Amino acid sequence: METLLQQLASGLASGGIYASLALALVMIYQATDVVNFAQGEMAMFSTYLAWTLLNAGVPYWAAFVATVVLSFVGGLLIERLIIRPVEDAPILSIVIVCIGLLVILNSLAGWIYSYIIKPFPSPFPPRPLRLGSVVFGTHDLGVIGITLLMLLGLYVFFRFTPLGLAMRAAAQNPVSSRLVGIRVGWMLALGWGLAAVLGAVAGMLVAPVVFLEPNMMSGILIYAFASATLGGFTSPVGAVVGGFLVGITENLVGTYVPLIGTELKLTVALVLIIGVLLVRPSGLFGRATVRRV
Repeated sequence: METLLQQLASGLASGGIYASLALALVMIYQATDVVNFAQGEMAMFSTYLAWTLLNAGVPYWAAFVATVVLSFVGGLLIERLIIRPVEDAPILSIVIVCIGLLVILNSLAGWIYSYIIKPFPSPFPPRPLRLGSVVFGTHDLGVIGITLLMLLGLYVFFRFTPLGLAMRAAAQNPVSSRLVGIRVGWMLALGWGLAAVLGAVAGMLVAPVVFLEPNMMSGILIYAFASATLGGFTSPVGAVVGGFLVGITENLVGTYVPLIGTELKLTVALVLIIGVLLVRPSGLFGRATVRRV
């Protein structure tokens, strides 16, 4: 029982990281109907920006805020300069552009910062918290808390603010939104900016665990895809719930299934993606899209 509780706690912590990146994937998908394969590399590059600021002597939370702002601007520029020119192209062309952006950011990070693994600090105290027989790392609890705060912030933003409502309208019905004066193009750009912010936060949360290097988000991105697929690409709540479920499932399978172990844990995410697409393509909380043909 003690081992089970510990694995559940570790799974929740891992799931918080997956959920953060899954939220970013859902943000872009809701805004543009595009799955951004470069989301992990965008998060990685933002984390390197934070590392640069920290090495320059900037306090952690000041570097955190500066990275969030720079990531938002970077997301806007990517949408304006790279995605917008191909927004009316076939979906396969946009996918290829996103994959190209992934390769460019990865190579650029390796060229600027090298592929040497670098430590990244955690803002939370190192001393673990013990509740009975279960030990919680303070960083793990911080990850869960920040993920839930981001979800709450997104809910308030999209539900109660004029800008959030305009972004929802632009994503759901661009033609009608233009008729009432909403600048749909800028709403889509803001969606990319917010997704870049969520990705940056995810990168800064995962870097203290996996260390900082250009390929650090490759496995995390697959888990995030599994989380968004399980919860539903049209549901931010589903992305968070899916992230926690994937984290818990990964840990339990890796612990209790001998053939899987720690070496094949990534296979769990791939099996989840295939299984959900076969059984319920819209995910647990997603809505099915019906089109008249």
